[in-house]
Amino acid sequence: MIRLFKHYIPYPVIFLGLIDFMLLLMAAEAGWILRAFQIDMTFGSIVDRPAPIFSFALALQLALIAVGVYGPEALQSLRFAAARILVAISLGVIFLSLLSFVLPGITLWRSNSLYAMILAILFLMVIRILLGTILDSDIFKRRLLILGAGPRAGRIAVLEKRQESGFIIAGYVDMNEGPSLIDGAVLRPDIANLPQHVIDLEVSEVVLALEERRNSLPVADLLTIKTTGVHVNDLSSFLERETGRVDLDSVNPSWFIFSDGFSSGRRLSTLFKRGFDIFLSFLLLLLTGPIILLFAVLIKMESRGDSFFKQERVGLYGQKFKILKLRSMCVDAESEGEAIWATKNDPRVTRIGRLIRKVRIDELPQAWSVLKGEMSFVGPRPERPQFVEDLQTKMPFYAERHIVKPGITGWAQINYPYGASTEDARHKLEYDLYYAKNYTPFLDLLIILQTIRVILWPEGAR
Repeated sequence: MIRLFKHYIPYPVIFLGLIDFMLLLMAAEAGWILRAFQIDMTFGSIVDRPAPIFSFALALQLALIAVGVYGPEALQSLRFAAARILVAISLGVIFLSLLSFVLPGITLWRSNSLYAMILAILFLMVIRILLGTILDSDIFKRRLLILGAGPRAGRIAVLEKRQESGFIIAGYVDMNEGPSLIDGAVLRPDIANLPQHVIDLEVSEVVLALEERRNSLPVADLLTIKTTGVHVNDLSSFLERETGRVDLDSVNPSWFIFSDGFSSGRRLSTLFKRGFDIFLSFLLLLLTGPIILLFAVLIKMESRGDSFFKQERVGLYGQKFKILKLRSMCVDAESEGEAIWATKNDPRVTRIGRLIRKVRIDELPQAWSVLKGEMSFVGPRPERPQFVEDLQTKMPFYAERHIVKPGITGWAQINYPYGASTEDARHKLEYDLYYAKNYTPFLDLLIILQTIRVILWPEGAR
């Protein structure tokens, strides 16, 4: 994986993304030439029309990211990739059509766009047919040596079996720290020279998966291995990189203290984030105002009670505030005054409520909280005080999710289905901690783009 703006991206995704962008540029230029040839116009040079060519490629590239074309499923299934590419091209062209009204001349002509769109679909599909086996091969995978043969090493073995795994385990070393659960693990006394063993296996990374580091950590050997250019990683950092979340079962306070992240030098990023929040929330309220009012009327017609409701939530640094949402449940959903988790096929949800929850329309009024500065557009979802008090007693580091503003969408929302239990909250916390630890404007942009995928293909909405 490559780390870009503190976020890890697999090598196949970077490789394919760069090729796709070049192909989109070629499709745009070829579309221009085809149309020019058709109307007997001089071709000119690509340097004479950089804005239309690059706007087409950039818009479609962002659309490809937004609909999940570079996700594990699309990389492994040609049929899945084809469906997502068609949706992405359609979204990209719609965006370009809107852009042409705002900034005339910056996009291709409609006739050029049609040719370019058809060529883009053809190019993107052909390259996936040609590179399909390469992207899923071992060429891009790292070779690992695991120090440890217990339950922690077993967790890495499970990750290796995933289709989207980006590594191969070259071997395990049993460090004599407890019962071995890994068949074929080599006993440490049987290895005369551990650094040489690493070289012989052509390993690019050594992962420490020791059950107990005391008296079993080979400091001298690890120092030699590190100086030979082989990366040495602990289990918590390895899992963070491979899963995109902070693993609560392996981390401890010292890891949070000494690992990178939670940077205080965020003044410029914070100013950018606030400015972006103001612009985006104002634009969202302006564009979706009619939709919000329409469903407010439908909610009022379906059931008694107000169309909107306010609910107290916990925000930045544990401060409480009230969010505004479209009501999706009956008015007496919590008649006894006790906070209750939503469940699958919750009988309290109305018919209109089921629809607006599925496409996230009930969340739109929260843009007002973003405009006021109580929330951000991207961040951990704000929970109710009753749930926060309970969850803080059941899982470690829960309070740390409140060091960033809560958001309408977030890293947990695009990576984990809607959760309504303590176990779900634990998984979401792992993603929230990753976001709080590795926040950058780049990660915010990625989350916003991927939110489109969640809206188009809602999974687990309740």
